[in-house]
Amino acid sequence: MYTLTTEASFDSAHFLAGYNGKCSNIHGHRWMVRVEAGSSQLTSTGQLRGMVMDFGDLKKEVQKMTDYFDHALIIEQHTLQKRTFSALQEEGFKIIEVAFRPTAENFARHFYDYLAHKQLPVQRVTVFETPNNCAAYSEVEQ
Repeated sequence: MYTLTTEASFDSAHFLAGYNGKCSNIHGHRWMVRVEAGSSQLTSTGQLRGMVMDFGDLKKEVQKMTDYFDHALIIEQHTLQKRTFSALQEEGFKIIEVAFRPTAENFARHFYDYLAHKQLPVQRVTVFETPNNCAAYSEVEQ
């Protein structure tokens, strides 16, 4: 198996609604996303001969997805009171609502699905919430 790996990071805030602990408060992270893409065979002809894919194409999509979340408050849909949400929007804050609890585990799956939808040969996505704590998602059991 041939594997390509690239990384990108973004800074954002989030909180975990319904969680009994520190993470129930708004707090920030420098999230780092590591993407592994691969294939059992290399391209045999043309410009991409000897490659799994163009590294530039992989890096571009990973950067696009992390740039979207950069410097935003990421919240699970319907976890803020409407007046709180409206007040933050009126102040011009970048708020991104997601359909999942914004955990490292769920981000790993979300980014995996995004890249797979783009027809990239993604094999595994690892999301670091801190330099020492991460979660990974893969369709293949390791």
